Amino acid sequence: MFTTVTKYAGDFFNLFYPNVCLVCSRGLLTGENIVCFRCESELPYTNNWNHLDNPLMKRFWGRLDLKGAAVLYHFHKGEGVQHLIHQLKYKGRKDVGEYIGKRFGYKLLEPDSVIKNVDVIVPVPLHWKKLKQRGYNQCDYLAKGLAEVMKVDWKADALVRMKDNVSQTKMHKLDRWTNVAGIFEVADEQLLKNKHVLLVDDVITTSATTEECLQTILKVPGTTVSFATIGVAER
Repeated sequence: MFTTVTKYAGDFFNLFYPNVCLVCSRGLLTGENIVCFRCESELPYTNNWNHLDNPLMKRFWGRLDLKGAAVLYHFHKGEGVQHLIHQLKYKGRKDVGEYIGKRFGYKLLEPDSVIKNVDVIVPVPLHWKKLKQRGYNQCDYLAKGLAEVMKVDWKADALVRMKDNVSQTKMHKLDRWTNVAGIFEVADEQLLKNKHVLLVDDVITTSATTEECLQTILKVPGTTVSFATIGVAER
């Protein structure tokens, strides 16, 4: 009886989440999850989490005191990483966020990782209007996967997005900074005080939103910050 119920439950689940690789669309084999072994081996990892002078770190040089920063994948439109992020962000596949977060977590545990001794992981928040529309914050599930592997806490409600600012993709550089000025607030300083905070986001195009988020966290006494993202979009 239990086996029959489990079978029907699995069939029902597969109506909504077909058991196929989200990169190549082939059926997954036993032991494979989200992405088949072949596509997993071909995903474009950056390996920059082992280099303090990596391109993401250089974005913040001279702007804020960042302990470490890392990008998991090279991001190119129309390729496998974008397919995964699209499923996470727009198709309700929260499990993709945890899958990627766990893989990122193992990378950040490597001996030479530039991100060390994290106390708490904080996802970049959505404004409540967008959260209501989408139903979830995709970055929460990235943070959850990271936290599980790294054995640290994560706090979905540590930061609040106060304004539903417009997209910055086509903005002039100066306008981007104006667009994000003052849009974040710390919900409870006690959650972050005297801690090394790892901020996580799915994909960044400019660093304006990221920097505003990090600067907001740094206003809390005793905090230090690092940043991790799945990819950096082409500009």
